[in-house]
Amino acid sequence: MPFPPWELCLELVELYFDLIHDQFHSLFHRPSFIEQVRKGTAPRVLLFAMMALSARFSSNAAFSNIPPRDRCMPYYDESTRLLDLRVNSITTIQACVLLGGISTTEDNAITESVYYTVACRMATLLDIARKPVQDPLEREVNIRVWWTLCMVDVWSSRSIRLPRQMPHMEGLPLPIDEISFLHWRLENVAPDHGDDCSSSLLAQMITLNRILSQINDAIAETAAGSTITLVVEQTVQDLSQKMDDWYAALPEYMHDTPENLQRYASQGLGRIFVAVYLGYYHFGQLLYYQLLHEDRHGSGNHYYTNKCKSFAAKLCTIVYASHATPGCEVWYNMIHTLLFDTDEAVIAAARSRLEQNFTILMRLRDYWPMLESCFARLQIFHEVCRQNIDSSFRMDMWMLKFLSEFAEPIRVKEDEEQEGMVGLYSVENVGVSPQDWV
Repeated sequence: MPFPPWELCLELVELYFDLIHDQFHSLFHRPSFIEQVRKGTAPRVLLFAMMALSARFSSNAAFSNIPPRDRCMPYYDESTRLLDLRVNSITTIQACVLLGGISTTEDNAITESVYYTVACRMATLLDIARKPVQDPLEREVNIRVWWTLCMVDVWSSRSIRLPRQMPHMEGLPLPIDEISFLHWRLENVAPDHGDDCSSSLLAQMITLNRILSQINDAIAETAAGSTITLVVEQTVQDLSQKMDDWYAALPEYMHDTPENLQRYASQGLGRIFVAVYLGYYHFGQLLYYQLLHEDRHGSGNHYYTNKCKSFAAKLCTIVYASHATPGCEVWYNMIHTLLFDTDEAVIAAARSRLEQNFTILMRLRDYWPMLESCFARLQIFHEVCRQNIDSSFRMDMWMLKFLSEFAEPIRVKEDEEQEGMVGLYSVENVGVSPQDWV
């Protein structure tokens, strides 16, 4: 396709950095890349991929007659055409990550996995995290790309039940803090990586992702029935302690408080701050979910149930806070609150959160085709819970697929006649409303 006017290109690249970068992935040094765009030297394979992700959010008159969800494909196709896998470079790796991300949004999990696998394999073959570089800025970008691939590899591999690709590397430094990184220029001398990286939001994401990897492994073992309940409980307690230790080790200015959200927003880092805590609260839900069935039917104090609901409530709270704080809005889908309480006040609060989540998801549906599958999965989950009241939260292979395996659509787990329901559960066909979910 013809290259768009440079003014539109620059606008869409800026929009990509505002709304996508550092939330889905961290691949570039924004000031340097923007400078390349202004000079006309930025690789077009990257520009078209960035525009494919960001054009859906543009208010430019060039898109006035094009629905947001339909703006991606021309740029996506052109970036795919420009990608040359014979060129072994950081640019090719970055392009594969971008194209993998676009495939995710277009609900094409197989193509997504292929792009991510190519990126991981090429990064490993080139040893990008340790290869000689011309300057510290290049080294930092390479480190960030490597850690991005490590994080993507955890959830992408789990979603299709394939082995992870990225090797464990001892002694690899974590990224430096975002403010320092954004103020680097090629002519400046960058600080040594021996400096403390605890103030880096990306570094905290990486640390959390290591815990997610262990949570995923624990859930898979629970679902397979290969671990007795006492061992599962001990594993959950150990991972819960790691989650608590992670939060306790944070500097106070990185805690999830309204004041800190405002402070990061004023620095232009509000969305990545929110992304850290969306991960933290989601991982907590996954961790405790595997014991909900036993906890619900036990005679104890429902410790795991309450912990899971607490993480779910906090996830919702930070989403709402992000949409109420300029520069912090999240524009990707999130999961809904689980309802299984008998206290009317608690149910009312959860219902309110669920309705707010639904409103946000419906708004996001205008931008992301993958939300169709998200709604379908939620509808089927709701149906399964209604049909299997006593085992709604049992961590079995079906529940594992629902929670973390997104390559194929899920099906109801009762009799085969109900499998036809899968095709009916689209937003258009079911006339879905938040009241249907509770």
